[in-house]
Amino acid sequence: MYCIKKLIKSSNTDEELNDICENCKRVCYGINFQRNFKNWTSGNNYIDIFIQVTQLSVHYQCEISNALEWIPYDKFYNIKYILEDTFGKEYKANWIDGYIYKWNNYFKNWKRRNKNMFVILKSLNDPKYITLNFMNEIEKKHETYGITQNPKTKNYMIVLDDKCKCNIICNAKIFQQNFKNWTSGNKDIDKFIQGTQLLAHNNVENTLEWIPYDRFYDINYIAEDNIYKANWIDGCIDEWDIENHNWKRYNQNMFVNLKSLDNSKNITSELINKANQTNHRLYGITQDPESKNYMMVLNDECKKCYHACNATIFQNNFKNWTSGNNDIDKLIQDTQLSAHKNAGNALEWIPYDKFHNIKHIAKDEFGEIYEANWIDGLIDKWDDENQNWKRYNQNMFVNLKGLNTPENLTLEFINKIKRDHELYGMTQDPKKNYMIVLNNKCAKCNYICNSIYFQRNFKSWTSGNNDIDKLIQDAQLSTHENAGNALEWIPYDRFYNIKYILEDSFGKEYKANWIDGYVYKWNNNFRNWRRRNKNMFVTLKSLNNPKNVKSVIMNEIHSSYGITQDPQTKNYMMVLSDKCKKCNKICNTIYFQRNFKSWTSGNNDIDKIIQDAQLSAHKNARNVLEWIPYDKFYNIKYIAKGGFGKVYKANWIDGRIWDWNDKNQNWERYGKNMVVALKSLNNSKNVTFEFMNEITSHHKVSNDIIIGFYGITQDPETKDYMMVLEYAINGSLRNYLDTNYNKLSWERKIRDLCDVAKGLESIHNNNLIHRDLHIGNILMGNDTVYITDMGLCKPADYNESENAKNNTYGVLPYIAPEILRGENYTEASDIYSFGIIMYEVISGLPPYHDLNHDQYLAIKICQGLRPRFNIKVPQFIVDLVKSCLDANPLNRPTAKEIYEIFNPWSLSTELRKQISKTVEINNNSSNNKIPSTNLGLSYKTHSETFYASRLLNFDNLPEPKNSDDYYERNDNIIGMEISGIN
Repeated sequence: MYCIKKLIKSSNTDEELNDICENCKRVCYGINFQRNFKNWTSGNNYIDIFIQVTQLSVHYQCEISNALEWIPYDKFYNIKYILEDTFGKEYKANWIDGYIYKWNNYFKNWKRRNKNMFVILKSLNDPKYITLNFMNEIEKKHETYGITQNPKTKNYMIVLDDKCKCNIICNAKIFQQNFKNWTSGNKDIDKFIQGTQLLAHNNVENTLEWIPYDRFYDINYIAEDNIYKANWIDGCIDEWDIENHNWKRYNQNMFVNLKSLDNSKNITSELINKANQTNHRLYGITQDPESKNYMMVLNDECKKCYHACNATIFQNNFKNWTSGNNDIDKLIQDTQLSAHKNAGNALEWIPYDKFHNIKHIAKDEFGEIYEANWIDGLIDKWDDENQNWKRYNQNMFVNLKGLNTPENLTLEFINKIKRDHELYGMTQDPKKNYMIVLNNKCAKCNYICNSIYFQRNFKSWTSGNNDIDKLIQDAQLSTHENAGNALEWIPYDRFYNIKYILEDSFGKEYKANWIDGYVYKWNNNFRNWRRRNKNMFVTLKSLNNPKNVKSVIMNEIHSSYGITQDPQTKNYMMVLSDKCKKCNKICNTIYFQRNFKSWTSGNNDIDKIIQDAQLSAHKNARNVLEWIPYDKFYNIKYIAKGGFGKVYKANWIDGRIWDWNDKNQNWERYGKNMVVALKSLNNSKNVTFEFMNEITSHHKVSNDIIIGFYGITQDPETKDYMMVLEYAINGSLRNYLDTNYNKLSWERKIRDLCDVAKGLESIHNNNLIHRDLHIGNILMGNDTVYITDMGLCKPADYNESENAKNNTYGVLPYIAPEILRGENYTEASDIYSFGIIMYEVISGLPPYHDLNHDQYLAIKICQGLRPRFNIKVPQFIVDLVKSCLDANPLNRPTAKEIYEIFNPWSLSTELRKQISKTVEINNNSSNNKIPSTNLGLSYKTHSETFYASRLLNFDNLPEPKNSDDYYERNDNIIGMEISGIN
């Protein structure tokens, strides 16, 4: 209690704004309550403390129901006495504010729910009854909201919810709270209705209600046994609306039957008997104010379906229309009364003013035939909410077929017409002629298919050539299901950007943009064709001889959209798609190809390389190269110098190509304003095709470990071309090791090496060789390694034929001995480079960092010199490095084999043991540690070391060999005995 008093006392100080809860270490709900303690009192210290304790125990929203509050008595209205027990009297009331729900940080107050809710006020003759045990007993039956005080009696009162035996405020309670607001004037009927309502705990479907007679309209007597039809304004009860504190309802203005009850004294038993005998749903009871007869309110259901089906809804509307001919009325009504499930099968009487654009088109044995647009369109289904029919195909085309002799209109006649037509209903023109409203349907499909929509439009166009018209119409009449296969007559003014491209035996060809795009499918709502690819590219193939059109179409049948005519030359032209011959569709390569004329690098070889890359991107455009203008980059900053050029960091405004957008007819892009690396190529003004082809080849390798290559640009000042590459935030792997080596676990080192091996495997699987694999060409992203700079091991203007055979470009420590001797690069030479990288990642040190990188080192490498570990290394890694650095390329493993050795390491118990043992040995040995500072690794390098690519011209190197004991020693990479080295 001391702790509580201390908290209460502190709430009266100015320090409260800085208070945080000792339990939550933040401003929680308890603190929000505490800050308000000074703003209220019950006038009784015991009650104040009790309320405050409940509030201080609430830290989170989920606990809010545990808090009580002091509620001023004037926050209640409609206070009515209901009973008395041992503690005191109980009252029902409405609570204006409703209960606390959660804290509103923006307005700094409590959000509340259920304003004007019903509550019980339980009077306490003695406030000392308010104990924790007492409250727990109360809460078994009620939810407690707080305490108030009657200002007249001065009695304290607990504010409780008005729960049902369900232990919730259910439907039954809500109905019960409303009993005082209605009466039928008959206690037995009131009791009968209330009984059903008090049973509606979870479901109101079987609940009855008292319905005032003025809630009905259009009340019409329909049958003996005192039954009336009417519309019920409010409709059925659905569920309680907590926000608005009333019942949600559905089927407003619905049709109901009012069945009169005899005015007998035993009305309750009669009511129960009739309710049990009827097949109709009973909604409630009403009373005719004139006759004083009570009436059951029943649903208007079909005797066949046992619910209010389409037939019932049609029947209720019979009184609202007539054709003026009893036989026609009966025919229509019979079809409607049989449309229990599908309203579309019913005929309807359609007033003549529901048609417009009425045009005479033909005459047959029965009378005149007209074409028209029907404003309303077809019946779909009944709309319960709006109490009318939902319709579709507004303003649809229909035929009005005149009947000279309406007496012939029999069911047999109607069925005969239905064989070839869709029949919708009947109408009558102002001259009193009856007409059937129908539509032609396809004899093949038995419905209105694409061919019918095309056929209706035949009169709206002509090519001016009967043979061409027939050719197009035949094509359209055969497109029952797929409208995209149809030809169409296309006016010449629907094309723009018309440009000549070539000429063949048939005539000239042009490229153009087609404004509308091709037909896709019929749009019932707008009564026209939906189209795709607006402003699309097409080929216009001129026909010098229109008689050739059929043979041309047969050759181009899968890519023909239609025919047009040049208004100047009068030549007919086939409108053909610009499809890819490989994909047989307009794929990415076509979109790229169309844009070739819009850009150039200024170098034919570079243009060809970019275009070739784009022409191979049939399915996936995300790995394609593009020419990127230099002004599309900003924040260009120098970051490093490579072997043959500088490296810059920049933001790329547009971002990389992602997918083609058919709607906007352009490329969607990903990563706008993304950071990229610009790698300049010195002296690339005279770049050779072979060189560019080599460095751009790795964009073909689809692997996340290969650095992203987006395109090429050109520095407008130096005129050097630049590769636009994915930016690796942590720089080269060498830089990363220098600063982070001591933080890297064995697991992380092996995972990174595994990723490099996987990337190398992808390169080799694409019949490519990296040729310049060293640690400077391995980059570090956030958590991923990337391989980069394939082919960049020599200058951009390097000419192979002008250089000696044994001139090699690269970084000496990483070059395989056979390459130093002038042999060709192979996959095995990449594996040798990987072995050196593997040594470097495990040891943390650059290879041969303490030696002069000269010809003497090249000789020693050929004679078997390999870098040594200065720390203990697991034997499986020692063995793998040795095999990668074997002097004989045939003895080296493949990238795939290396990956398979590394990949399952985490599952291998033996490898885990080797690593654990190695860690233990290195931790206990002062000799097995690499010197480091707070900035990272600390090691000295020889003044003549070179870790950037350069020209290496070594003559007379010895034949490569391993050291004499290369595979005999297990403690490090090489043996100590190396023959031939002085």
